[in-house]
Amino acid sequence: MRLDRYLANAGVGTRKEVKQLIKSGRIKVNDTLVRESDFYVDFSSNISLDDKKIDYKEFYYLLLNKPKGYISATADDYHEVVVDLLPEYKKYGIAPVGRLDLDTTGVMLLTNHGALAHALLSPKKHVDKTYIAEVNHKLDVSLVNKFNEGITLEDGYTCLPAKLEILDDTHAKLTIHEGKFHQVKRMFKIFGYEVINLDRQSFDILTHDSLAIGEYRELTTEEVEHLLSYIK
Repeated sequence: MRLDRYLANAGVGTRKEVKQLIKSGRIKVNDTLVRESDFYVDFSSNISLDDKKIDYKEFYYLLLNKPKGYISATADDYHEVVVDLLPEYKKYGIAPVGRLDLDTTGVMLLTNHGALAHALLSPKKHVDKTYIAEVNHKLDVSLVNKFNEGITLEDGYTCLPAKLEILDDTHAKLTIHEGKFHQVKRMFKIFGYEVINLDRQSFDILTHDSLAIGEYRELTTEEVEHLLSYIK
C-alpha cells in the first residue's frame, strides 16, 4: 500500500498530516529516508517516525460497557457518541457494531473491520444478544411462549423466535438474534409493557463482567479468532 495510507491507518495522523511528515523527511522505510507519499510499503516493512518504529495493526476490536446518554454512532449533532469514550482509538476509524439506544447500557463491540461488523449483524448468522429488561408492571408467564413463537411488531415485521426467562415480577432475561430498531422495547410494547431499564449482558461470547460502566478493553486473541469465524 502507499506509505501515506499506511501511516494514516496506523493512526499517525490524517492523510494530509502524514504527507507533510513524509515531505519533511521524518519518515524512514527500512532505515532509508523516504519523501514520496506514494512509496510502496507492506506489513513486513520497517517504518519509523523520527527513528521511532511505528507499530501497525490493520484492525482494532474493542469491547465497551456502554453507559446511558451516548448515541451508538461515530458523530452526532445533538448527543455525545460512543467513540468519544475511547479517545485513543478514534483515529483508527472504529465504529459500533449495531446500536444500543441512548438510554440502554451494556456490551458493545467497536471495530474498524467492516466485513466482520457486517457478518455479525446478519440475521442469517444467528448471533445471540442477551439483555436484562426491567418493565413497568408484573410480567405474565405466558410471555415465554409468545416470545418463543416469534412476535409480530406493529409494522408487520415478525421477529425470529426469542428466548425469554422471567427473573422476577418486573425483570426478564431476553435472548434475540436480530438487532432491529428499538426491537426489545417494541417486542414488550406489543403486550402492553414499557421497558424502563435495559442492559445488554452479552453479544455472542462477549460480556461486560469485568468492565464497569463506561470502561473498555481490547478483545483477547481468542475472542477475535472466535468472532472472525463468522466471516470464514
